[in-house]
Amino acid sequence: MKYQHVLSAFAAEPWAMDRGKLAVIADFLAFKAAGGIVPAEEMAARITKKHDGEIARREGAVAVIPVHGVLAPKMDLMTEISGGTSYTGLMRAIHAALADPEIKAIVLDIDSPGGAVPGAQELGDEIRALRGGEKPIIAQVNHLAASAAYWIASQADEVVVSPSGRAGSIGVYTVHEDISAALEKAGVKRTYIAAGEYKVEGNETEPLAEDALAFIEERVRRSYDRFVGAVAAGRGVTVSRVEKDFGQGRVFFAEELIEKGMADRIGTLDETLARFGADQTPESVRKLRSANSARAEDAAYLADRMKAGEPVTIREFENGIRGLMGFSKSEAERAARLYFKIGQGEPDEGEAALMARVNEALAIAQSFPK
Repeated sequence: MKYQHVLSAFAAEPWAMDRGKLAVIADFLAFKAAGGIVPAEEMAARITKKHDGEIARREGAVAVIPVHGVLAPKMDLMTEISGGTSYTGLMRAIHAALADPEIKAIVLDIDSPGGAVPGAQELGDEIRALRGGEKPIIAQVNHLAASAAYWIASQADEVVVSPSGRAGSIGVYTVHEDISAALEKAGVKRTYIAAGEYKVEGNETEPLAEDALAFIEERVRRSYDRFVGAVAAGRGVTVSRVEKDFGQGRVFFAEELIEKGMADRIGTLDETLARFGADQTPESVRKLRSANSARAEDAAYLADRMKAGEPVTIREFENGIRGLMGFSKSEAERAARLYFKIGQGEPDEGEAALMARVNEALAIAQSFPK
């Protein structure tokens, strides 16, 4: 029971964090409380990950500030064991980027389950006070902004969500654990000696009294009201709309976030950087993306024309069938000659097989909804 007081103090904090992540951290602390040992290499890896998360980087004229892992006011035991980012460090990084004359935009690269309530309001308020200037502050959900992380994201000039991203979990909670039975089993009898009627109220060695419960509930509700109020102000909506439409603790996918007004657009981090002149994509990759996009458009054009019963040219057919089937240029030309019966007698076995594939592809394409 060496670390039981740490576990109890952790549980009693007001948290704006995804419940699953909080459970993982609580399990780790419980493991430590029961005398479990974490190998030095594992702890070193966790600490390294935490320090890595503090480092901002520059992409062109854009400052990219990682908001990763558990969020806390300062780096402490919780961030050592779980990896994370401090509100203090984030505020300093944002201020530094705003003061740098070479920086034209700030992107918060967010992948976080949330964290502690203390500190979230101050950072969120500061971001909202600094937005709207010459240097836009963009919250890039890449790929999770839950609870306190969404609190922060909602205060930025713009919220962008990666296509597979999720955000939300607007809510606050805390836990009281009555460990009196566990202490008794371990042969421990703890006595608190205190001055002040409520000094040891809600302690973990006894059941939670009704008046203590009511007091804690009021604290949680107050934090929640501040959270909801901040989101409403950040997103430019009413508090009632946040409570009605923003999930009451649920997490939503990218398309849902756009529909609800919780985010502004769907896009990857690379796409966001490119919008601000910091495209780091290699030229060969850009060319490949462009070619694939053109083929997809050609395929869609062919399918739409044929569904409508409208004529297509040989070139449109060749380009469209390359997009539909992934044909090479020579295969597409052969398919077009067969389809339009240009200079062809009876097709041989290979040509008949090719035409069968083409007809199958066209039939599938024509079944797609517009």
